[in-house]
Amino acid sequence: IASADDRRAAKSQVEFGIKVAEQGLWKEAIYRWERAVELDPTYAAAFNNLAVAYETAGLFDKAKRAYERALELDPKNVYIKQNFDLFKEINDRANRQRSR
Repeated sequence: IASADDRRAAKSQVEFGIKVAEQGLWKEAIYRWERAVELDPTYAAAFNNLAVAYETAGLFDKAKRAYERALELDPKNVYIKQNFDLFKEINDRANRQRSR
């Protein structure tokens, strides 16, 4: 279980990641959010952000695992569920088109 200091440090990484993601700097955002989940492995929102960043970078296996972990940590979070459902829908469609 993460300490309050770890959560604070993780939160500042998440916030910085959001700022750089808004500028399109996805590699930096991924780095920050990976750091956040290292600091606090129970931080569902950080896993959700990481999943979105992985998805944007085309790292779909990593995105799926990060979404699953986020939902494991916070199963009632509607925002995470919506993101994951959309991810699955888009991936299913892409996979179907690739197999044609």
